[in-house]
Amino acid sequence: MEHVDRCVVLVDAGYLLGAAASLLAGEPARSRITVDHAALIQGLRDRAEADTERPLLRIYWFDGAPDRVPQPEHRRLRVMPRVTVRLGALTRSDGRWAQKGVDAAMHAELTELARNRACSDVVLVTGDGDLLPGLMSAKEHGVAVHLWAVQAADGDYNQSEDLVAEADERRVLDRVWITRAVRAKELTGICAPPPAPRPEIAAILSAPLPESALAATAAAERAEADRTAAHVRNGTPAEAARTAPENGVAAAAAAAGPGSPGIKGVPTPKDLAGLRGPVPPADRQPVGATLRWSSDKGWIERPGGGNGALGEPPETASLPTLAQLTSAEQRWADREEDITTVGGDPFEVGQVFARRWMERLPDPSHVQKLSTMYPRIPHRIDGELLRYAARFGLLAHKDDQIDEHDRYAIRAGFWREIDVRAAAEHAPAPE
Repeated sequence: MEHVDRCVVLVDAGYLLGAAASLLAGEPARSRITVDHAALIQGLRDRAEADTERPLLRIYWFDGAPDRVPQPEHRRLRVMPRVTVRLGALTRSDGRWAQKGVDAAMHAELTELARNRACSDVVLVTGDGDLLPGLMSAKEHGVAVHLWAVQAADGDYNQSEDLVAEADERRVLDRVWITRAVRAKELTGICAPPPAPRPEIAAILSAPLPESALAATAAAERAEADRTAAHVRNGTPAEAARTAPENGVAAAAAAAGPGSPGIKGVPTPKDLAGLRGPVPPADRQPVGATLRWSSDKGWIERPGGGNGALGEPPETASLPTLAQLTSAEQRWADREEDITTVGGDPFEVGQVFARRWMERLPDPSHVQKLSTMYPRIPHRIDGELLRYAARFGLLAHKDDQIDEHDRYAIRAGFWREIDVRAAAEHAPAPE
């Protein structure tokens, strides 16, 4: 049986992108570069078909991922035409990330393609000498092996010499070719600064608290100071010490929910000292209430008083979750869309979730109701949003929590869609 006249490309992503980072940014860290994966795949296809003079069968993209969970870039790649993603493990040891199982997977794929005579030419984009036995096996099965290297930053080889010697053909992907799809991130100063948040994220982080909430918190602080002073005057300083941390700002911080940007948003007494405007007297504040630093404004009743569980305010409880609005058929369609069209960028994930939620609402007024709660998303909806985001590998695998910056990006995408819909519904009708 003769080989089919077509070519296959096997890409070691760790080598390709690491070498590109060394060439363009001076170090092999992939975090130092940005990649246009669509342009990169198209470039690989065009170059392979030109070099081998054979049509492409498929590009295999081999990469590592924590716990083999596809990352956003893998989700984008695996739905591209003629691309198959194969993932090995990505482990961290002595402060460095290392791929496990990628070389073995490439070796197995290479020998299987050659044994089954699935192609006449194989393009290998790798530098690892561990692939030498697979390369030799493919040659013995009559496959022509083309070895591609990324131009080395120092002008020397960045591939195994044995691998270079055994290849039938060798090409170098130079700086001009690489920069069509890969570029170095711009850095300032000696150290790389953290990525600048989108304007929407910055707005969420810096959103001012409602004046009513600040005034109420100021009143709570004053009332607590009066109570503490009274305890001291009555000779019960120990009771004062036990009581003070359980009220005011401390209680507000402790009550922070999963939708909260964090207790850094809770004003301190020093912050509150400069507040202008009238402050409600302490005797007019709800008994047993606390400021909930999450998705809701103002004071809410705490059922049972004391340290009981926080109740759900009526305006939040009336908002349905996406799960409550989704039928079994829609759930299946959602999964299909997630697999085929949603790339997994945190901002995009938040947008997709918000669009689905709004499209299925039986009462459009819920959108306006939610928009008044900006920037804090109600607990139940926020938790559902983050669980949805976890499907896309947006987890810091150290503790199975979504990275803080990604959480802000997810919520910013959610609010962008809510704001667009709310603004459209408020727009005056054309005459």
